[in-house]
Amino acid sequence: MFDVAQHLGAITRSVESTTRDGKPAKVVIASRTFATSPDDLWSAITDPERIPRWFATVEGDLRLGGRFQVQGNAGGEILACEAPRHLALTWEMGGGVSWVEVSLDGSDDSTTLTLRHTAEQVDTEFYDTYGPGAVGVGWELSLMGLDEHVSTGATMDHDQVEAWGATDDGRAFLSGSADGWGEAAVADGEDPTAARAAAAQTAAFYTGAEPPA
Repeated sequence: MFDVAQHLGAITRSVESTTRDGKPAKVVIASRTFATSPDDLWSAITDPERIPRWFATVEGDLRLGGRFQVQGNAGGEILACEAPRHLALTWEMGGGVSWVEVSLDGSDDSTTLTLRHTAEQVDTEFYDTYGPGAVGVGWELSLMGLDEHVSTGATMDHDQVEAWGATDDGRAFLSGSADGWGEAAVADGEDPTAARAAAAQTAAFYTGAEPPA
C-alpha cells in the first residue's frame, strides 16, 4: 500500500529541549517536502473538505481565534493563520495542553512543511517511557497520508490504512519511525540507552507487540 523505505526516508526528525512560559519543554519537529505548491499544500491542511481526505474530520470554527475538534482526537484554538505560510494552534487532549506550529516554505512545485509540537515537561514519566515517538510517529503517519493525497489526489481509506498498520510493511514503518525518533532524542543529548528503550516501547505500543522487559 505504501513504500515503507521511501516514506521513512522522506522525514527529517529532530527534538529540541527548550522552555515555555518558564517551564521545561520538549519540541518534536518533523519536516517533509511535498511535490506541490505552498498554496495547494496550505489548502490541503486547512480546507475542511480536504482535511478528512488524508487526516480526520475536523469540526468547529476554522479561522483565527476559532476553536476546532478533531474527530476522535484533540481539540484546541487556532492561534495564528497566515496563508499560505504559517499555522499555529493549541493541541488539547486528556486535560493537557500542548502547541502545534506548521510552516510552509517552497515554490511552485516543491514545498517543505515543518511541524513543531511543543509540550511542557511538568510530569516526565510519560516522556521517559515513550520518548518523542509518542507524538512523532502519529504525525509521521499523517504526513505520509498527506503526501499520498497531494501527489495522487487520492482520499485515504482510513479503515484500509489502519489494517495496513497490522501488516508486515505497516509494522516495519511504525517500528522504523519509532527508532528514528529515538535517534533524534539521542542527537538532542538524551541518554542513548534510555532513548532507545523508549523508542522500543513506542514501537511496541503502535504495533501491538510485546513491550520490551
